[in-house]
Amino acid sequence: MTRNLVIVSAGTSQPSTTRMLADRIAAVSVERLREMEVTTTVGAVEVAPLAVEAARALVTGVPSAELEAAIEEIAAADAVIAAAPVYKAGINGLFKSFVDVLDDDLLIAKPVVLAATAGSSRHALVVDEQMRSLFAYLRALTLPTSVFAAPEDWGAAELGERIARAATELAVVIDAQIERGIADRAWSGYRHEFAGNATRAEQTAANVDFDSPLMRLAAGGRTN
Repeated sequence: MTRNLVIVSAGTSQPSTTRMLADRIAAVSVERLREMEVTTTVGAVEVAPLAVEAARALVTGVPSAELEAAIEEIAAADAVIAAAPVYKAGINGLFKSFVDVLDDDLLIAKPVVLAATAGSSRHALVVDEQMRSLFAYLRALTLPTSVFAAPEDWGAAELGERIARAATELAVVIDAQIERGIADRAWSGYRHEFAGNATRAEQTAANVDFDSPLMRLAAGGRTN
């Protein structure tokens, strides 16, 4: 069975250290999954080119075709590596504005590795203080190990060790979801938005049971 891993990167430079960090995590994750005999494809959503579309969608509520395509790619992912640069003690606005246009249901029970880069190690706690709470609100399955890289970390063995630990956690969770259907059971335990982008969402009125007791009450009828 092939699993789909998607990188969401909000780096702004070319080349982007944020994307480089996400790529390293993805590469090790693919290797760990290969050892478990799980084939994996890797896709990527670059947030910077979608900045205008995300801002417009926040105001109008209507995503562009390009933004909708990016959201659909994340919806179809089996796991996500979310990577953001840190500016002024916070994740950059590009990353947050993109997440703000995602359906609240989109990442339910989806494994997510959190990663961040910054120009100083003073920002090291941002990934856990800000990104972890953000993805907890979205009910994602965030992995215990987050990955942070400041300039001095790139040549250090400790960064590789942390990447390996995060990738191993991701591979184990993906493998467990294949075997045990964790995501399906987690999805059924929550209330959901109607017609959202999530792959398990009810997409049209045809999927709604209008004859349920609750729907009959909403229409002014009786439950029996």
